[in-house]
Amino acid sequence: MDSYVGHSIPLLARASRHNPYANCTVSTCPLSTSYYYYRVSLAANATFLALFSVSLIGYLATFAFTRRATAFHVAMLCGVLLEIIGYAGRIQSWQNQWLENGFLIQIVCLTIAPAFMAGAIYLCLRRIVYAFGPENSRIKPESYTRIFIPCDLLSLLLQAAGGGLASVASHSNRSPATGDHIMVAGLAFQVFTLLVFMCLCVDFALRTLKRYKSMGQDAFDQNPVYVHMREGKKFKLFVGALTLATICIFWRSVYRVAELGEGWSGNLIRHQWLFVGFEGVMVIVACFSLNIFNPAFTFQEAMTGLGGLGSKKRMAKQQNGEPTVVTPPEKNVSGSNSDVDRLKTDV
Repeated sequence: MDSYVGHSIPLLARASRHNPYANCTVSTCPLSTSYYYYRVSLAANATFLALFSVSLIGYLATFAFTRRATAFHVAMLCGVLLEIIGYAGRIQSWQNQWLENGFLIQIVCLTIAPAFMAGAIYLCLRRIVYAFGPENSRIKPESYTRIFIPCDLLSLLLQAAGGGLASVASHSNRSPATGDHIMVAGLAFQVFTLLVFMCLCVDFALRTLKRYKSMGQDAFDQNPVYVHMREGKKFKLFVGALTLATICIFWRSVYRVAELGEGWSGNLIRHQWLFVGFEGVMVIVACFSLNIFNPAFTFQEAMTGLGGLGSKKRMAKQQNGEPTVVTPPEKNVSGSNSDVDRLKTDV
């Protein structure tokens, strides 16, 4: 704690009313007196700003065209939009590294943005479990969202609250340590949640493989729509993209816990190449992988009701021995799935 306060003294001096660095420029003051301990790269941050803008347009266009995976797209759009705001803050810092606003914008927005992306990933697993068969999972498909979405929201709230407290403290010339500790706690909880999530994914994959070796295709859901989808290349690419995105978000979150755990003046935060590689690259790879293999295209049969609305009713009929008929989603005149078509798909 003493070392944290000691590191915070330069930050408080820069934020004070009588800031001796108020008129600093990169040619007149050492970089160590700025909010950053390196020259912020305009090229790197402008590149990430452009890439996340392209990703945002991609998600917007995909949802506008397909009208599928609403919750997934809302979560991804929120995350990508925060990334854009965060990198805009870093570009503002490039213009003047001694101004507080750009620093606070980037540290808050870029810290909480991947929490939304993690939520989008959690939403997909339940539907993947339905596609292979709920009996292959250790827990019910609905439990994945009931467990991980609240955990993700808690992580997001902690990170947002911590970032807000740190920002207010910095503006008030007080140590941001308390807010930073809360933000790190939210990040650490996100890492723990992602780790449990990945363990359950591996467990589901192993259980599915074991049942397949002993039962063959009977180990899977024999719904004709699911059978056709599992055999397709698009679905396999989607599962691979989702796996890659999960690993990238997890790796990035581990790095940010270590970085912010040292405070805003720690050793890791002083190296721009670590931030670029473990924050920027990891997150943009996760976003683009799900842009290219968006579930609205690659997992579309399961994003129009199957495994979602009406799934409990369908399973209840199966348990009671009643026949169920599931047909591929139909299109109405306007080209979009109607509510009647979706219910027909479920039942």
